[in-house]
Amino acid sequence: MQPTFVLVHGAFANSFSFAPLQAELGLLGHRSVAVDLPGHGFAATYTYAYQAPQDTAALAEAPGAIKGVTLADNAAHLIGVLERAKRNGPVILVSHSRGGITATAAANARPDLIDRLVYVSAWCPVDLDVNDYYAQPEMADVDAGSLGLAVAGNPAELGLVRVNFRTADPAALAALRAAFAADVTDEQFLTFLNTFQPDENLDVGGTADRARAATWGTIPKTYVRLADDTSMPLALQDRLIREGDALTPDNPYDVRTLASSHLRWLVDPAPAARVLADVAALTTYG
Repeated sequence: MQPTFVLVHGAFANSFSFAPLQAELGLLGHRSVAVDLPGHGFAATYTYAYQAPQDTAALAEAPGAIKGVTLADNAAHLIGVLERAKRNGPVILVSHSRGGITATAAANARPDLIDRLVYVSAWCPVDLDVNDYYAQPEMADVDAGSLGLAVAGNPAELGLVRVNFRTADPAALAALRAAFAADVTDEQFLTFLNTFQPDENLDVGGTADRARAATWGTIPKTYVRLADDTSMPLALQDRLIREGDALTPDNPYDVRTLASSHLRWLVDPAPAARVLADVAALTTYG
């Protein structure tokens, strides 16, 4: 039976990011659904201050709908999608970047809804909380200021993180491109940047949201490494794989690698679609 791929986006992204990948999957004969987590997609906040000409002072103070959204909210929303998808057959849950935290939380709670987990350069915390990984040697070369140059407002006051992705500041744009999409054209980079939404929630989970052997650990899992990712370096991806394998040595990751920055695999999705199709063929469905 053909599975349904359920696709979970990363920070500041939404279901729109997956449209090219879904087209490639469809042409390979696979069905998929891209999820908008709470406060994303058409539920996101875009103020008039974000439009051109921008009012950066107003942008820094405007409230956002994503304020107060928690990881538990994200996981509950995703579980609802998984329940509906599972009625139609097997489910392969694919997450990217920060979406891996939500996928892990959902897998901890409802492993019965997932036939395979696929992380694409995504967070799957095992030994540490997500924020603590940033202090580890694997993240030493990451430019922590890439988003900071375009941050609007004070996250503590807004109750969310707001980034002005429509900035024309050359330094901010150069930092964003170097961090996320150094291997695409200028036109592709700006196009992708304009699919991002300005607001993201603050909650990345804690100790209770790390992968659990008794639930998460029972699901077959694949990790797709992005070899040219500088925002989530290969060394960190490999560390997450090692930690997951140590947690469930009898159920190690199936590991694949794509030559891609953090975002190129979504801009040029044919190689990723072929990997996912191969993973679907590998998966045994009960």
